[in-house]
Amino acid sequence: MKKFSRVFTVLVFLFLYIPMIVLAVASFNTGTDMAAFKGFTLSRYAELFRDRSLLALLGNSVIISILASLIATVLGTMAAVGLHNARGRLKSAVMTLTNIPMTNPDIVTGVSLALLFAFTGSVLKIKSILGFWTLLIAHITFNLPYVILSVLPKLTQMDPDLEDAALDLGCTPSQAFFKVILHDIMPGVISGFMMAFTMSLDDFVISYFVTGSSFITLPVEIYNYTKKPIHPKIYALFTLMFLTILVLMVVMNLLQGKDAERKLRKRGVRA
Repeated sequence: MKKFSRVFTVLVFLFLYIPMIVLAVASFNTGTDMAAFKGFTLSRYAELFRDRSLLALLGNSVIISILASLIATVLGTMAAVGLHNARGRLKSAVMTLTNIPMTNPDIVTGVSLALLFAFTGSVLKIKSILGFWTLLIAHITFNLPYVILSVLPKLTQMDPDLEDAALDLGCTPSQAFFKVILHDIMPGVISGFMMAFTMSLDDFVISYFVTGSSFITLPVEIYNYTKKPIHPKIYALFTLMFLTILVLMVVMNLLQGKDAERKLRKRGVRA
């Protein structure tokens, strides 16, 4: 049974990552046919960095991702603290509402937000309401649950006596939060930020419905490239984006592992 599980796991990973490997190999190929590797070259990456239009779109994606992740991290951390202190049916109801955006199909979320923004634009009599701000609000909306679910377990694992000790020593509630609680849950906050950033950076479906012609992100523009033969420099762009997200995920897992080890050491010392 163990052998079957290992083989099955390997097959799943191969199924997931072989397309990425093929894409990365194609980005170094001198030919345009992905099925035939004619020679190694870095010219695709050089062409990518010379393309100012693509770099500008990438900059738009990074700006939206950073702003949305920062705002979602602040709001999500505050919401997680409120949920942690809540009790009874209120907590269960809010947690259910928090999980809905994660289980809801992206296309439903995108269409719903587009209709909301269109209604808001008609009420405020704004003709072209879709743009930077609607895109930012949409990204904050679907990032919030990931931050909440990253921070909430850290609050649950935290020693409840720490806050009481800080208050007894003269800290105000805000000082106790920033000096004690925030320090203890920081790995969860960082993990939530990284998760939000990666989700925001490569989002297409929701962004497609809430973006306007004045501000376009890279994934939305790349969709137009799929309607015609894709230039090999796009393979290079995809490879760099994949490596960036992979590095962020590895860093996030390392932070979570170190935090778990720290918690175990504390328990060992107390025992």
